Amino acid sequence: MTAPDDLSALWTHEWTRADWTRRNTLDALAKGGLAALLGGGALGLSAGAVHAADDDTVRIGYLPITDATALLVAHAKGYFEEAGLKVADPTPVRSWSALVEGFAAGKFNLAHLLKPIPVWMRYNNKFPVKILAWAHTNGSGIVVGGKSGITDFKGLAGKRIAVPYWYSMHNVVLQYALRESGVTPVIRGEAGANECALQVLPPPEMLAALAAGKIDGYIVAEPFNALGEIKAGARMLRFTGDIWKNHPCCVVVAHERQVAAQPEWTGKAVDAIVRAQAYIVKNREEVARLISKDGRGYLPMPADVVIKAMTDYGASYEESGAIRHRDWEGQRIDFQPWPYPSATKLIVEAMGKTVVEGDASFLKGLDPDFVARDLVDDRFVIASLKRYPEWPGAADAASLTRQEVLSL
Repeated sequence: MTAPDDLSALWTHEWTRADWTRRNTLDALAKGGLAALLGGGALGLSAGAVHAADDDTVRIGYLPITDATALLVAHAKGYFEEAGLKVADPTPVRSWSALVEGFAAGKFNLAHLLKPIPVWMRYNNKFPVKILAWAHTNGSGIVVGGKSGITDFKGLAGKRIAVPYWYSMHNVVLQYALRESGVTPVIRGEAGANECALQVLPPPEMLAALAAGKIDGYIVAEPFNALGEIKAGARMLRFTGDIWKNHPCCVVVAHERQVAAQPEWTGKAVDAIVRAQAYIVKNREEVARLISKDGRGYLPMPADVVIKAMTDYGASYEESGAIRHRDWEGQRIDFQPWPYPSATKLIVEAMGKTVVEGDASFLKGLDPDFVARDLVDDRFVIASLKRYPEWPGAADAASLTRQEVLSL
């Protein structure tokens, strides 16, 4: 097992081009909202951000995780340029708070965000964000210490688990699993006998915290689960896609002003992303190598870690109990751009049952059907799926509906 200091070095010392300056704003962001984070200014575009929102260049902000794969592949394969758009090199950031702040400040005009974040931004902070497509499905899991003896969610009673963000699919799915297992999630102090204490940690800090025994496990996006298995002796407890079948995790977002003012630009950007997803599902290992440190360097992890994160969903996980619904025929991470309204509705409902830091009163009375219509602009992805029917899921998405399935 790699020492905690080495795990930290794997992230910070081997990859220095990202902006690592926003390490402590995440809790403040959740407690005070975007207005507090941005200095109390209006929650539209600031004057200094006009360049990112109003010019024709695609400016991507991303966390260096597999959630960003579609955006990164669209850039690497030249799909934005082939659609007729100019594109800058994607900008990596360390934490969700930094990505939210950069997007809100107009530094980025295209980004991937955990799906509950746009709900919080639009209806708590009145920030005019629009979801254009799903960035991926599944792609997350919960890992525990390899020698912990924890075999199910009941075993998390009395333990401390890290989540990457309060408004995250990870927090929503984890708390669903805890409630179903009779364990109460808490976010302050130590966990009681029948409680699980949750805390927020940026993904890069989770491995070192687990290796040092500061936490008992974490739930996060890939490739940090694969990295934990390889480098920190972690063991996969469950994949989130084995709890909520083919759930959305990150979504592609843009500013509503840009969508309204530049519909042609928006359509071309979505075209590039849908093309990228079609390519990814047919070339998983190649793509994993491409985005890794050993390829184009979008992610700081070596190719073997990213390949495992993109492809390893084998029988050993059935034997360990990490996969219990093989009949769902899922993938460790998958790529499907159509934003099913049923999933948006379920997320809004689930957020109302999820414990978070700060004031979540905006969720009271929030109509899931209204959110599914108001938050998501699906015109562009519908058109893209017609232009690129080779995407493997296009025929299924054409029905526009599905039944959401959750099961432990």
